[in-house]
Amino acid sequence: MEKSNGPRAPRTRVRVAVTVKHPQVGEQRSHTRDISGDGAFVLGEGITLPGLGEIVEVQVQDLPGEPAPIVRMRVTRIDKDGMGLEFIDLE
Repeated sequence: MEKSNGPRAPRTRVRVAVTVKHPQVGEQRSHTRDISGDGAFVLGEGITLPGLGEIVEVQVQDLPGEPAPIVRMRVTRIDKDGMGLEFIDLE
């Protein structure tokens, strides 16, 4: 599989409240900077970031109605602003 140098899907800038859960850093609340069909970028201000390649559980918060599903994502990038996450194929 060829590795790309950037996002594979168009990104949409959107700020959404999320919780990010990881066994070593616990459950933390943050916001997205952008999302795409492949993943999301979660802002790192005020939270402890897990390591590159780590698996986290992410859930969108503050939506009306039923709670959003919890999705598993992999940390693919870490920079001064936060972390890039990709959805994990569960099949």
